Amino acid sequence: MADAEAEQVLDGLRRQARKLVADLAGPVRRVRLRSGESVLEVEWHDPAAPAQRAAEPAEVLPARAAEPAARPAPATDRPAVRSPVVGTFYRAPEPGAMPFVAVGDLVRPGQVVGIVEAMKLMNEVTAGQAGRVVEVLVDDGKPVEYDQPLIALEPVTGQDS
Repeated sequence: MADAEAEQVLDGLRRQARKLVADLAGPVRRVRLRSGESVLEVEWHDPAAPAQRAAEPAEVLPARAAEPAARPAPATDRPAVRSPVVGTFYRAPEPGAMPFVAVGDLVRPGQVVGIVEAMKLMNEVTAGQAGRVVEVLVDDGKPVEYDQPLIALEPVTGQDS
């Protein structure tokens, strides 16, 4: 009997996860839902997979009047870490904590460099390539758009690291 109840709870969590992912305006990397002892956690290792269907609504959002001021671009053609979703960018895991990265830090692919909060979900922002942080393009706590550059990187060679 307990197995049937646990399966019902997991089915409910699966339905909630599908609805939540479908309702979000941008790509999702990780979803974790809990009900009592039951936990459902889903993580996509290829961020393009869930982003395919969610990227379309995000394209409609740039019609706001404050948009031009909120979209800083890198000064040169340097690679940049970009926002995975529309939301609020945070440089640290919690208020008052040290930022994930600072100017001059070396980052490796997959390293967390910030967080974007979207609909009360914290989405990790990770570096897509190795590099040295040369500029933080968005202030802590500021709104960001999908694919907006957040951190400018200078690519590193084998002798730089």
